Amino acid sequence: MEYTELGQSKIKISQFALGCWPFAGGELWGKQDDSDSIDAVNESIENGINFFDTAPGYGDGRSEEVLGNALVNKRQSNVIGTKVPPSDLSPKNIRRACEDSLKRLKTDYIDLYQIHWPNHDLSILDSVNELKKLKDEGKILTIGVSNFGKNDFSEISELVEVVTNQLPYNALWRAIEFEIKPVCISKQSGIICYSPLAQGLLTGRYRKVEDVPDGVSRSRLFSKSTSKLCRHNDEGCEDLLFKCIDKIVDLSNSYDIDPAVMSLCWLKKQKGVISMLVGARNKNEVLLNKTSFEGEISDEISELFNKITNPIKAHIGDNPDMWNAISEYR
Repeated sequence: MEYTELGQSKIKISQFALGCWPFAGGELWGKQDDSDSIDAVNESIENGINFFDTAPGYGDGRSEEVLGNALVNKRQSNVIGTKVPPSDLSPKNIRRACEDSLKRLKTDYIDLYQIHWPNHDLSILDSVNELKKLKDEGKILTIGVSNFGKNDFSEISELVEVVTNQLPYNALWRAIEFEIKPVCISKQSGIICYSPLAQGLLTGRYRKVEDVPDGVSRSRLFSKSTSKLCRHNDEGCEDLLFKCIDKIVDLSNSYDIDPAVMSLCWLKKQKGVISMLVGARNKNEVLLNKTSFEGEISDEISELFNKITNPIKAHIGDNPDMWNAISEYR
């Protein structure tokens, strides 16, 4: 497992992180047993993962609570990233949200505190000033953002060191390569990738649209009529998508590499990427990704991967918003 420092902080995070949203259960994830979640955390630590990502919005704080329980007596050697919701970006609400997260996480500091989404109705300067106060008090150690587009990211990075931008990035969703990724690289801000396996599409598990659950088919890769959870009006690119998936599976088979492993190894090679959030609901799902932790692919395979997925990149274009045709990114 490789590790990267968060900005100037000397805090090192693992190249793979455990995304803890599944711990919340609920409509998107289904029933989830807390003991399975805690086992997933312990197995992650055993395999070199030290970075755990959560948010108050994941099950109304439930994900944070479970993670806090899992890291009791393991806190000092592990890194927690959580988030402040866009509705809480006034100074007063930021402080309350932070203190609520600290209680749920059973800790007195948060390693990486991220603005979950921008809020264009509030002053970013006021938000940043309060975040700086929390950092001075030792309640947060570093400041990051999530889902910030080129303009929003450029604005906040002029006000404070922003160590990370958490963005949707995988071989089937490369929209950040057009604008946001180059800005992050220029500002020396690391990219944390969520949905690195395109919600399971890159595992080869789903080979036709009828196989794909609602929680996955709500993205803009699919037609607006495919999922009841859909929020966009796009036509999607389902035929192109499954042709690409077939080619990825064929490529993986030709090199005797699992499609998910190949996809994650491709993502590891992308400039600017410092960590990838891999969701797991139990220890067995952590172990499924273990080969990727140390795996590598050649530049030749990476280029073949690019060639296969370039048509989808061109179709999606520069809107990185997975859920909305009218992007919430600026």
